[in-house]
Amino acid sequence: MIRDNRKIDPETGEARHKDAEQEIAEDDAAKAGSQILSGAEADLLLERTADLQRLQAEYTNYRRRVERDRVAVKEQAVAGVLTELLPVLDDIGRARDHGELTGGFAKVAESLESAATKLGLEPYGQKGDPFDPTIHEALMHSYSSEVTEPTCIEVLQPGYRMGERILRPARVAVAEPETEE
Repeated sequence: MIRDNRKIDPETGEARHKDAEQEIAEDDAAKAGSQILSGAEADLLLERTADLQRLQAEYTNYRRRVERDRVAVKEQAVAGVLTELLPVLDDIGRARDHGELTGGFAKVAESLESAATKLGLEPYGQKGDPFDPTIHEALMHSYSSEVTEPTCIEVLQPGYRMGERILRPARVAVAEPETEE
């Protein structure tokens, strides 16, 4: 049986109107379609829905993991470049201390230091800081009556960090309080 479901009659060009019998047939088909799911099919539908939810959760976790890894790789790359530049920054600091940082080279040095700072490089380690073995490397040790706790009395080489990550510990001379024996 072939049914012509076009809304416009091709011969007359007028809109067709549904007759009552056709409307009843369409309503019955819609009701039958909504009640098609048997118990086994409903269980299958629930199982597939759970599978889709699990898959969506896995994908969301994957996206988060990839983004976290992308950030970590970027930080490692920047840290690697900055670590390689530390000897150059040390040379610039020594030239500045000896008054040899003049002219165009001074501008280049300032630009390099500025770029390193923008990338998150922070120098640390000052004379008089309390000694902390997690961020300082003691190269010399002495005793002094002028200090009350282990103290950095001289900074031989500044330390550098990027955020919380130590790129190079500050190399210092440490003095401890004298003990009475």
